[in-house]
This record gives sequence, C-alpha cells and structure tokens, in this order.
Amino acid sequence: QVMLVESGGGLVQAGGSLRLSCAASGRTFKMYAMGWFRQAPGKEREFVAAIRWSVGSTYYADSVKGRFAISRNNAKNTLYLQMNSLKPEDTAVYYCAARDVSGSSITERSYNYWGQGTQVTISS
Repeated sequence: QVMLVESGGGLVQAGGSLRLSCAASGRTFKMYAMGWFRQAPGKEREFVAAIRWSVGSTYYADSVKGRFAISRNNAKNTLYLQMNSLKPEDTAVYYCAARDVSGSSITERSYNYWGQGTQVTISS
C-alpha cells in the first residue's frame, strides 16, 4: 500500500508559477512510476505529467510541455510539479498518482494509488 498526500495548490494570476508536491509513504520501494493528473470542472480527469521512479524518464501532455516540469526526490519519496506560465485553462484539481505495476505512464487506469487532490486556480 502506498499513501500519497499533495500540497502546494492555490490561487495565482495568469503568468505566475506554482510548485506542487506529493509525499509518498508506505511501500514506496515498489513504485514503478508516479504522475500528475488534473480534472477541471465538468471535464474528465486528464494526464499532465509522469516520471519513471528509478530511471527518471519523463512524459508530458502537449498542453503543458515547455511550461511544467516534473521531478522527484527519491530519498524523500516526494514528487514535484513545477508549473510556470500558468493559464486560466490550467485551473483544475491536481491529483498525484503512483503505480507499482508495469503499464503506460500516461494512462490513468495504469495507476493504482491516488492522492486526495489539490486545487489550483488561475485568475485572468
């Protein structure tokens, strides 16, 4: 079992930056990958970014490529999402996810552990 707790959400103006964190605890030694997903009001949850835990390979949605950066601190079992040049359309609840099985890093159903989510609101 892996427990995930997100932090760092908030309200910022367009063009600003935020950094989300996700602290993992439990059977973290078995983690295969971690990722960030988001869900805007009235929309389905969508992939944002992911990272393979051991090798550090990263994946991004086209909508955030060049603006967001995913990283991890293996020693602290913490995942980060640095979000720059934020836009109103980035407004959503952001979820941290982890998986301890092989699969696609960009597919929601591949992840078997989820955090509770943190709200990110970008004002225009």
